[in-house]
Amino acid sequence: MLWIPGRSGGDHATPWPQPVLDLLDKRLNCTPPCPYSFVASETLRLLDFKLDRAQVRRWALDNNLAHAVPPQKVPAAVRRWQRHRIGELWQLDASPHRWFPSSPVAFPMLNMLDDCSRLFTGSKLYERELLLSYFDFLPAAFLAHGRPLQLYVDYHSIFFTHDPDALTQLGWALKFYDISLRYAPTPQAKGKVEREHQFWQGRLPPYFASEKITAIEEANRHIDALRAHRNTHEVHRELRQIPQRAWNQAKKENRSVLRPAPRCPWWPYVWSVRTPLKVGTDGRVPIGTQRLRIEKPPASKVVLCLHPDGHHSVLAAPPDVREKPVLLFTNRPN
Repeated sequence: MLWIPGRSGGDHATPWPQPVLDLLDKRLNCTPPCPYSFVASETLRLLDFKLDRAQVRRWALDNNLAHAVPPQKVPAAVRRWQRHRIGELWQLDASPHRWFPSSPVAFPMLNMLDDCSRLFTGSKLYERELLLSYFDFLPAAFLAHGRPLQLYVDYHSIFFTHDPDALTQLGWALKFYDISLRYAPTPQAKGKVEREHQFWQGRLPPYFASEKITAIEEANRHIDALRAHRNTHEVHRELRQIPQRAWNQAKKENRSVLRPAPRCPWWPYVWSVRTPLKVGTDGRVPIGTQRLRIEKPPASKVVLCLHPDGHHSVLAAPPDVREKPVLLFTNRPN
């Protein structure tokens, strides 16, 4: 069955193909229903068929699938600022939310964007907000887009310590690759990434409901596709430009301070949870529930590394750019 649009914009004489109608029904006939703007974005992403929000809403009204749109809060008048160069500052934050409507559990979603171009440099769901989550999330973003000069974060204990002379393990890892931390005094100070949390919270739960997605691993595959489309096809409301175009334009105008991610031997060990250990009198060290023999004299100091994928490594010494890593043990699968 073909549907011909009414008076709400578009080509009045052109019927909409059946795949478009099926997608509209799938995205709107679910609990909760997808926002009209998101449905319009989905028809372009999946079917290369361009619609606007008003057309989707008109179709929903004609097919008894219209839903109430919550009133929009009028934002307070605040002073907007943004960096002039890409890579100068990336905003990073976690958003715990009930992403799966069928589950009562709130999972954290890590989001990171470039302050200048608003390009999403990373978005991923995790079971818990742990140090290992960031050790998995950050190097993937740096390998894909390069290293920024600074990350804008909150006062979470993963980033911040009250000792001015000390660094957290994540702070140390970032400093190892010449990336500094800047702390936001309030959540409102990280307004750009906070607004993107709201963007995902409005879109992902109904999307997952319509696609019957209930597992984090499967959800992340869909998030990757949605993030890529957001970066390359959707005009950012405040920037009034597609983020990828703003990113490319900054590069063309030499407004980039990004550095490539170094492929040095220490890379996998820096992004791991490190625990200093001493070799026991029996020549062994504890790794999980086991005690494994290490080719080091008793009482020697070694470093146990827990990697994001769950495997362990034992190093003869902590990471040092002046030395090469000496690997004593690893249970990483080939």
